[in-house]
Amino acid sequence: MDFYVYILYSDLIDRFYVGCTGSMLKERLRKHNTKHSGFTGRANDWRLMYYESFQSQSDAYNREREIKNKKSRKFIEHLILEKNG
Repeated sequence: MDFYVYILYSDLIDRFYVGCTGSMLKERLRKHNTKHSGFTGRANDWRLMYYESFQSQSDAYNREREIKNKKSRKFIEHLILEKNG
């Protein structure tokens, strides 16, 4: 099974969200776009902007922590631009 680190973006609140999952990305995105408590529950227009796949859950989790610890919108925007060219 692959594990993913992903970055979502909401136009409605102009925010990025960084997450990690072992499930299918489309299913995870669908869940983020439903009404629920938590950060992503504030909007329902989340779009997948970036992802990386990993063979182990610990590698994916470490990468998620690395991105979040930067606390930098510019870093996230650079990742997305680099991936999407």
